[in-house]
Amino acid sequence: MNNDTNTTLNAAAIAAGCAASASHVAIEVVAETGSTNADLLARLPGAAKAAAVPGQDGQDALGDTGLLDGPTLRIAHEQTAGRGRAGRPWLSAPGASLTFSLAWPFKGPLQQLAGLPLAVGVAIAETVASLGVPVQLKWPNDVLRDNAKLAGILVETQSAPDGRIWAVIGCGMNLLMPDELEAGIGRSDVASAPWLAQMERNALVAALLSRLAGTLAEFDDTGFAAFAERWNALQAWRGEPVSILDQGRIVQQGLAAGVDDIGRLLLDTPSGRVAVLSGDVSLRRSA
Repeated sequence: MNNDTNTTLNAAAIAAGCAASASHVAIEVVAETGSTNADLLARLPGAAKAAAVPGQDGQDALGDTGLLDGPTLRIAHEQTAGRGRAGRPWLSAPGASLTFSLAWPFKGPLQQLAGLPLAVGVAIAETVASLGVPVQLKWPNDVLRDNAKLAGILVETQSAPDGRIWAVIGCGMNLLMPDELEAGIGRSDVASAPWLAQMERNALVAALLSRLAGTLAEFDDTGFAAFAERWNALQAWRGEPVSILDQGRIVQQGLAAGVDDIGRLLLDTPSGRVAVLSGDVSLRRSA
């Protein structure tokens, strides 16, 4: 693990740097875990087997049962089995990556959460832009810098016995791209943000959490409609020809025209404008 004090995470330091919007969020820091998303999913109310998950000091983070009772951020210095969309692995490296998950309860119903990954993207993009790193958003869940992937978002949901819907929102961000990590990823279209890597790491996490907490509270009241215009202002490849792929097969092509009020991607095609639902699809520039 990187012992540089600039990259050392501390729950109290993160909390001290947060805005009032995040004051009610429990913060857990662990040295290593398989997946922060999996950790939190196992502890949601109504989970089949809600097991206690050790906190930073080796004790149960939230009592004997480990059940979550409110918004909780879990961040790891090192994540060994991170997951991206469609079950793809998310590779990271200690000190070079930021990997965290935020569990958040919503009033529901489940369909009200349509567009949540896009609203999260807006929050992350606006935060890093305010810190001097301009980025764009690629539908449905990627943050790009110079057309290369800087961060990815994974949202998983679960209904609770009290009727609320919990979302566990995972984010992985490349701050640096050491040779061994780039080789493991095996792709050239990945970005890093050395400027963010130079920031005191707790301050960076506090900035992200503060913006996310405000965004999620607003989303719970308004849904995605309040964020559509902001997402469209950040869209990568707007007006350019793109392809929608499903398991490597092109299923739709057209000119990227933003998203609608529930987060569907809009494509202008020769037969008119069509709306594409989020799912196991990837967005690529047409050749």
